[in-house]
Order: sequence, then structure tokens, then C-alpha cells
Amino acid sequence: MGNALFYHLTRSPAEALLPVLIGKALAAGWRVELRSAAPDRAEYLDQHLWQGDGFLPHGLAGGPHDARQPVLLTIAGRHGAAANKAGCLMAVDGAEIAPEECQILQRSCIIFDGGDSSAVQRARGQWRSLTSAGVQAEYWSEETGRWQRKA
Repeated sequence: MGNALFYHLTRSPAEALLPVLIGKALAAGWRVELRSAAPDRAEYLDQHLWQGDGFLPHGLAGGPHDARQPVLLTIAGRHGAAANKAGCLMAVDGAEIAPEECQILQRSCIIFDGGDSSAVQRARGQWRSLTSAGVQAEYWSEETGRWQRKA
């Protein structure tokens, strides 16, 4: 069973953190599912990942080569297991990750905006749901300007 890492954004947007986390996951040998809450957000992230500093090969779910994608962008509510057999699942914008998913993944990352009170409440609920199901969880914050593990 993999662990769940919660990333509390206070100084930068998810778009700044995602390339770093995706790069680390790919370096670990894992394929990645990046789950967003809405189709327009997935399309935005798709464009952002192509335009970033590094090359992050990826695709939007629903294409002919989903199973071959190192990073597959999916939409909450439209998933079973990701077609690319991801070892790491990253969720943004309140997209949920079920405890059962954590049990088969190497790692799960929940990335949430600390400036959005409803996002913080959703993340707290997700923490309770996952930890009560036995998932090991870590909380990371960037409030000091550097990412630090808090719990």
C-alpha cells in the first residue's frame, strides 16, 4: 500500500508544483495519473505541461494511446483504473482519491489551495477518509517558502 501526501499550497499554484512532483514520480519509475475535477481544467493542465521548462510526455484520457502515456490526465468521476497503469495518482482541485486506490498505488498526492477555504475543508475530509482506512498520510506545507513535511 502506498502512502498519501497532502500538499498545502500557500505561495504558488498547483501548476508550479506539478512538474516537480511528476518529474520525481517518473524518475522513480512510476507512471502518473493526474486527476482534475473538470474537463476545462484538464485541458488547461494539458497545455501547461507542454509549455513548461521541461518535457513531460503526457496525454488527455480518451486518446488512442492512453495505455502508453507516462502521464495521463483524467477527470474525476470518469475513471476506473487509469489506462496507463499508474503507480502514482495526483489529484488537484478537489478531485477525490478513494482509500481503495491508495492500496494499489505506490503513492497518492492531494494538492490543494490553502487560500480556498472549501478546498482546505475537502482536503481535511480526504485526510480523515484515507487515514481512517489505514492509509499512511503526510502533510506538506510551503508556508515558509520551502516545502516542509509537517505531519
